[in-house]
Amino acid sequence: MLMAGAMCPAMAHALAEDPGGDTKKAGMPALKTKVVLVLSRREISVIRDGQKLGLWPVAIGDPRTPTPVGIFQVENKVINPRYQSTKTGRVNPVIGASSPLGDRWIGFLQAGKNQSGIHGTPWPFWVNAKAAVTNGCVRMKHEHMRQLFDVVEVGTTVEILR
Repeated sequence: MLMAGAMCPAMAHALAEDPGGDTKKAGMPALKTKVVLVLSRREISVIRDGQKLGLWPVAIGDPRTPTPVGIFQVENKVINPRYQSTKTGRVNPVIGASSPLGDRWIGFLQAGKNQSGIHGTPWPFWVNAKAAVTNGCVRMKHEHMRQLFDVVEVGTTVEILR
């Protein structure tokens, strides 16, 4: 089972659902493609061959549990991740669009058994508000997350700016 986290120091894990779950591990970087997240604008986009693909709103980390800033790489991609609390160890049994991590996960920063990542959310109102409410993760609306998931590969650069 893959352990990918729900991004932040006191986070959770995204566990790949076994049958039907699709997990990709680190490999060759995608050429001329990068994900750019601007925290001050709470917007994420993909730049491919100098062209911007999408500009999507996001919810980001609360000031007490901020989204990390820097240059990272996509470490893994998970379809139907499972949320596991690092505080209690409890695994949320819900998978898919209704789960706390939505139905797509892109992990980009491993910290111990936790991993920072970008994921969908069943609470789109926080994304619409461009809120700073997460434990450090980057939440996107499902339809936007699926678009992002489909255009990045393991190894793609993830640039997070203030």
